[in-house]
Amino acid sequence: MMARMLVLRFPREIVDKPIVTNLVRNYNLTFNILKAQIYPRKEGMVVLELRGNRDDFREGVQYLKDIGVVVESIAQAIRRDEEKCYQCGACTAVCPTGALHIERPDMSVLFESERCSACELCVKACPSRAMIVTFDKNIALD
Repeated sequence: MMARMLVLRFPREIVDKPIVTNLVRNYNLTFNILKAQIYPRKEGMVVLELRGNRDDFREGVQYLKDIGVVVESIAQAIRRDEEKCYQCGACTAVCPTGALHIERPDMSVLFESERCSACELCVKACPSRAMIVTFDKNIALD
């Protein structure tokens, strides 16, 4: 199984095509859209996490490139600055994956980075700004 965060940039000629649907249907891939900005008859940009077996993933990415989509791999991760965090728990209320959760009975906030989808909701919710986004655009697509 392979999963990557990708930025897809669509030229206006193909912005109205069912590209993500084709990735699911023809290449057996699953996706989670993290951000999308599409302008009809102009251009589009989608940030998504794409998953599938290695061969299907490679073929799906090649399909995107062949039809004119610019594909950029981006590794995004969230980390917590332990010195800034004062364990208020605000982040746990917005975390969709449960990567941030409260451990009982001591009520400490735990962060399991391997469960994190890097959706950035915790970054916005954290009053102490302890949650930090990191990027690496040099990740290979294979």
